[in-house]
Amino acid sequence: MDVLIIGGGLGGLTAALDLRRRGHAVLLVERKRYPFHKVCGEYVSNEVLPYLRRLGADPAALAPAAISRFLLSSPAGRTLTAPLDLGGFGISRYSLDYFLYQQASALGVVFEQQATVTDVVFDEASGRHRVTLADGRSFLARAVLGAYGKRANLDRQLQRPFFQRRSPYLGVKYHLRLPGFPQDLIALHNFADGYAGISAIEADQYCFCYLTTRLNLKAHGTIPQLEAQVLARNPHLRDILHQAEFLYPQPEVINEISFAPKSCVENHVLMCGDAAGLITPLCGNGMAMAIRGAEIAARHLHEFLHGRSSRPQLEAAYRREWQHTFGQRLRVGRAVQGLFGRPILSEAAVSGLRFLPGVVRGLMRQTHGPVF
Repeated sequence: MDVLIIGGGLGGLTAALDLRRRGHAVLLVERKRYPFHKVCGEYVSNEVLPYLRRLGADPAALAPAAISRFLLSSPAGRTLTAPLDLGGFGISRYSLDYFLYQQASALGVVFEQQATVTDVVFDEASGRHRVTLADGRSFLARAVLGAYGKRANLDRQLQRPFFQRRSPYLGVKYHLRLPGFPQDLIALHNFADGYAGISAIEADQYCFCYLTTRLNLKAHGTIPQLEAQVLARNPHLRDILHQAEFLYPQPEVINEISFAPKSCVENHVLMCGDAAGLITPLCGNGMAMAIRGAEIAARHLHEFLHGRSSRPQLEAAYRREWQHTFGQRLRVGRAVQGLFGRPILSEAAVSGLRFLPGVVRGLMRQTHGPVF
């Protein structure tokens, strides 16, 4: 086959759609079975819309929420607001990923679901990768794209340096109903050692997702106790926790979320989305960045597969464009994240920036990309 993609999130699915539309044979391996929920903020910048439409995957078919305003609160409840110049849309990963899977499957992308990749070996002599699954089957591919998220056992097999260090972060996500909350607003609320986002998705529901540390959870014992004793100190979060109808019996939780620096090429495997680099939640949004990364990877892979670039040229060009596209966003995201989850710093930042709307809009522009 031409390309084997490991991971069927947004990066993997859109790359599969793109490459298949260009005429390439694509196999995608996903460890779960569609549809399924993922811990994610579920807000996507409108910068991705022209690309999704070119792929024949316009999300308008899913009736997403239209989002045009941003609100930020400090732990004590002070707020600042800003318009979103490009705007965005809210859609659950459950719906969007399943939609993209259906589009890719109809085009002829082959899927191996509920399958786990355990080994990827590149053979210099043949110029091909041998990819082995947990059930013992193996596949040969001219190119491999890793789009499997922030952290996986495959990172250990590839001996990626960040995998040796434990990450202190965990993420928690709910879907809920919250009558009266504006559907055009995405809000980010600070609390001690963390921050929470809320925004509308499809079907009059909202995504409520927060990031904190294992130590914060350990200090309070359970997620309900953490929410009651820490998140609820922010009055905006207290209102959400008290007024919302929670639609999951238990939240979706992910541990060991790694924001450590990574390489976007490992052992001749191109990496995409969270597998490629430090994508903090404050770089704009990881969903749009994963889709943009897929477009870059698919374009360079197409040139390689048609013999218009060598493997060294493919890898060098992909590294160069990935860094050019995302480097500044990552730097700004890291700097801004340093102000979040720290009550004194975040209080000072919100108090100061609320009187500097031009600076706020400038930061927003720095953490979002252009339409593509």
